[in-house]
Amino acid sequence: MNALRIQPATTLAIAVAVAIGVAGCQGMYGTGGERAAAAPARAAATGGQSVSLTGSNEVPPVTTSASGNGTIRVAGDGSVSGSIKVTGVNATAAHIHQGAAGANGPVIVPLTKDGDTFNVPAGAKLTPDQMAAYKAGNLYVNVHSAAHPGGEIRAQLRGGG
Repeated sequence: MNALRIQPATTLAIAVAVAIGVAGCQGMYGTGGERAAAAPARAAATGGQSVSLTGSNEVPPVTTSASGNGTIRVAGDGSVSGSIKVTGVNATAAHIHQGAAGANGPVIVPLTKDGDTFNVPAGAKLTPDQMAAYKAGNLYVNVHSAAHPGGEIRAQLRGGG
């Protein structure tokens, strides 16, 4: 019976090629543990909720043709990002407040105005108590105007947990 004999130099060359291939794949794709650890961070960073602000959601309700739409993202560590674009209103301010649907509450994140768009400022982060309120659905975003200084349009934020 003829046996295939591989020379030591060939064995070494194959081992080196396999090692380089494995290292290259890990460099491109990371180890399984890195992928698993990064997945929640990617989901939190890219996820978000669309919000549609209306006068009927204000407390008390406001009759207005104003509206607002945007996306608010809250990461697992409480970091907040996103923006709201408004139409039909001469908006003076916008905020994220702590308060249940049907109730008003204090400002927790003031948004910055850029034309008809309000942005969550870089570095905005919820406290642990505010994060618990978010998860319970007890945060909202609203836009204020001179005609309605308490708020002209509003949307409740739906907590993720």
